[in-house]
Amino acid sequence: MSEATDDTQTETPLLFGRVLNGQGGAREISWDEAQGWQPAAPGEVMWLHVCRNRAGVQEWLESELQIPEPTAELLTSDATRPRAFAEGETLVATLRGINFNPGAQPEDMISMQVWCDGRRLITLRRHPLQTPREVVAMLDRGNGPPDAGATITLLAELLITRMSQSIVDMNAVLDELEHDDPDEQAERMLKQISTIRRNCLGLKRHMAPQHEALEQISRDAPYWFEDHDRREIAESIARLRRYLDDIDISKESALVLQDEIRARSLASSEHATYMLTIVAGIFLPLGFLTGLLGINVGGMPGMDDPDAFWAVVALCLFVFVALIVIFRRLRWL
Repeated sequence: MSEATDDTQTETPLLFGRVLNGQGGAREISWDEAQGWQPAAPGEVMWLHVCRNRAGVQEWLESELQIPEPTAELLTSDATRPRAFAEGETLVATLRGINFNPGAQPEDMISMQVWCDGRRLITLRRHPLQTPREVVAMLDRGNGPPDAGATITLLAELLITRMSQSIVDMNAVLDELEHDDPDEQAERMLKQISTIRRNCLGLKRHMAPQHEALEQISRDAPYWFEDHDRREIAESIARLRRYLDDIDISKESALVLQDEIRARSLASSEHATYMLTIVAGIFLPLGFLTGLLGINVGGMPGMDDPDAFWAVVALCLFVFVALIVIFRRLRWL
């Protein structure tokens, strides 16, 4: 059974909304209640998870949250390269996670835009994501993040953790390929290795800038992003760096295995060609001899001798044995 995602059909852009109580719990909030929301108690934070490709989202960001137009365009655009920056007392970021939707490849990563001013946290996505639903389930159980900074760090951590599963899966496939017989399954193995290398390149292309984005969050986040949040982000950065190293190792392992399979395939092909050349070298003189004796002209020796056929056979056998001996002396066999 697949994991739950935020793939919810709603009449509004809101996929789900929660008001964090500062103690790990939260209460649900509707789209209408979110308009003009103000905290009713100290420590409350509103988190809205929005589908960014719904109509009117950019206009709502500009009018309701007073977000500048360029930033609102960034939050709703398809320019999804991971990045982060501080804009006054707000944090703006684009993060990416593994696409676990049916029919998707690991390198087809999903982006999630983040905007937060410490009291209001807005996350936006285009395609369904598992990570936000996992965090909101923790909040509903009462053991979720207490504030906006902790929510952002937890989202980043879970996005990175899910990347590790894709790396583990690729390494498991590589381990299986190392025990397969390349002589019998070379084509299938090469196809799987090419897929792994393509996945590694895709993951590296998106994860490397995500590493930079997390460092920018740790360095440039506003005051409400507390010291313990920065420490958590630092842990996520270190974990992501290890995953990047693992991707490089997986890519190199796939390349070595691919070269080995191709080398063995080439050696097998060259051996077959060599054996065909030896066979042709042995039978070329025999073919010349039988062709010469087979011409239908007068004066051919043995035409009237009943033992001539066996004499020719014996001559061919002698030539064959002589060629074998010569080839062995030349170390061609």
